Amino acid sequence: MTEDHAAFVGSVPQNYDRYLGPIYFFEYADDLAARLPVSRGVRVLEVACGTGIVTARLLKRLEGQGSLVATDLNDPMLAHARTRVAERPGLEFRQADATKLPFPDASFDVVVCQFGIMFFPDKAAGAREAFRVLRPGGTWLFNVWDALDRNPIARITQSTIESVFPVDPPQFYRVPFSLYDPAAVTAMVGAAGFADVRWEYVEKVGTSPTALDAATGLIEGNPVVAPITARGPDSVKEVEAALAANLAAELGDRPLRTPLRALVCSARRPA
Repeated sequence: MTEDHAAFVGSVPQNYDRYLGPIYFFEYADDLAARLPVSRGVRVLEVACGTGIVTARLLKRLEGQGSLVATDLNDPMLAHARTRVAERPGLEFRQADATKLPFPDASFDVVVCQFGIMFFPDKAAGAREAFRVLRPGGTWLFNVWDALDRNPIARITQSTIESVFPVDPPQFYRVPFSLYDPAAVTAMVGAAGFADVRWEYVEKVGTSPTALDAATGLIEGNPVVAPITARGPDSVKEVEAALAANLAAELGDRPLRTPLRALVCSARRPA
């Protein structure tokens, strides 16, 4: 079965933001925004901004000292981002393909991307575009997930999907956890022309009020919902029920708490 791993459409953005924000993204958004180098007039580009979780934190970090352009490939994600963070002086939302950015060379001082590079169909092109739009001396700041087996909630989700659909199971969860090798990340960034490539593992804890809330987000807040829905009218609820039970057994319930592990990277375009 063909899957579109970047189809964040329909009700997916709302479910992504509501359920997955506190599980996966809030803690890492705080971490990434805190790393943003801030100076008067700094120009920041956010790539793959999703529902605006990082966007809001970048604005707070900037404190009016610079400007932010937040982009995403998916218009439905951008529409939800605009409900989270209203456009204002110093903030612009734009639809953009991260591998073909619609900006002139050397337009920005910093490019930021939270958990987006793994979805680029051409990751090397995405790295080259980040390099191109940065001014000499500018910074690329991004994070990617560590391996599936080092992020229990994702591991449990994929194994549950495979147990419910043993024949040709949906493979969405293989994608966001595929760019975990620091050597491969360093090579990709270096090949685009960057210098001073630095990375570190950052561990956080994600939370959800209940295991069922988590299961709802993990299925209905991601493109995996489409191939699961295609299996039959009751497939989504069947998977969510099984997943909620498996999550509660390993990660607890009311609340659920899950360890998370990601690779946080920075690189500089040579002056």
